[in-house]
Amino acid sequence: MPNRWFRHKADQFEQFATDIIMGRSEGTAAALFGAFLQVCSYLFSGIVQTRLWLYRNRIFRDEPLGCLVVVVGNLTVGGTGKTPVVEMFAKALRDRGRKVAILSRGYKSKAPPMWKKWWFWLNHTEEAPPRVVSDGERVLLDSEVAGDEPYMLARNLPGVVVLVDKNRVKAGAYAIKKFGCDTLILDDGFQYLPLKGRLNLLLVDKTNPFGNGFLLPRGILREPIKHLKRASYVFLTKSKGRRDEELEAMIQKFNPDAEIIECAHKPKYLKRIDSDEQVPMSFLAGKKIGALSGIAVPESFEAFLRNTGAKLGYIKRFADHYRFSHEDLKSVFEEAIAAGVEMVITTEKDAVRIEDGEHFPLPCYYLRLEIEILRGAADFDEAVGKICFPNGKPVNELAG
Repeated sequence: MPNRWFRHKADQFEQFATDIIMGRSEGTAAALFGAFLQVCSYLFSGIVQTRLWLYRNRIFRDEPLGCLVVVVGNLTVGGTGKTPVVEMFAKALRDRGRKVAILSRGYKSKAPPMWKKWWFWLNHTEEAPPRVVSDGERVLLDSEVAGDEPYMLARNLPGVVVLVDKNRVKAGAYAIKKFGCDTLILDDGFQYLPLKGRLNLLLVDKTNPFGNGFLLPRGILREPIKHLKRASYVFLTKSKGRRDEELEAMIQKFNPDAEIIECAHKPKYLKRIDSDEQVPMSFLAGKKIGALSGIAVPESFEAFLRNTGAKLGYIKRFADHYRFSHEDLKSVFEEAIAAGVEMVITTEKDAVRIEDGEHFPLPCYYLRLEIEILRGAADFDEAVGKICFPNGKPVNELAG
């Protein structure tokens, strides 16, 4: 009980801080805490730029692994729609005959108990291996142990190895040796400097490119905007089809050589959580629904639902990566029923954090999103070919 109370308070504080960073909160408390966070941002900026300088000047050294390494990441925390891009890249590379491994740090995954770590150290001379979420044939870990995104990727990508470890140099070497992988996708790896990518794909959310312009913890930036210059390609995500010339000019100012590929996250269908039922998005038109989410930018998800012609009669937001308990869901559905909604819709990323066997008093579906290229390539497969196979060169000639 004390642990649950502590987790609840921690999640409340995280949501409070997130609301301040995203400009959702006002008042004296928000202003004072915001000023404190701004001071911390200046300190964080100094640390970030010092670290990059050390790697750039080879005082700290990266470790090449002798195969193609594709880095997918962003300058900001959360909300750029990175997971569907990683999934589509892995799928396209796999379908072209590559043996692909996705390397993730497993954000907010459950670490192995300390006794297991000690037991391994006592009985082995080498480091503990990375957690194998998928060996390419089977999904071996659940979302709590693997982390939300790695589990979701493993579930959606048969034939692709998914590994979790904070040390992604070690995880990459393991993928090559154990599974014979020739292509590594470094998920959320733009700031992971020990493993150098030959290709750095930077995602920028068109709806909120750089937040308020401050670095963490006052803003959403992980590093300064000028570090756009480190990208090989820039993917503008969550586009509605209209060009943003000001944003593109900023990108070209800092990185005139980077090619820009514009894409949209398109809702494809709804999948019922407690059955195999799958329905088209048109199913929601005219219905009064509830929206349940625990993601960084819930506004985008809720906008998708409104655009179907549905009426949002109930909205419940939790902190990013929040792990729902049975009591949480019971309370949500009681409130949803009281609001008179016909069903509750959540995100695919949230759905993986709902325990198997959970029963709902209302139908509960998750929204499946996929990437659609709008500009810069005819489709995603062409984008992959353009980026990873220039001039038709095989992967082993592109290793770095």
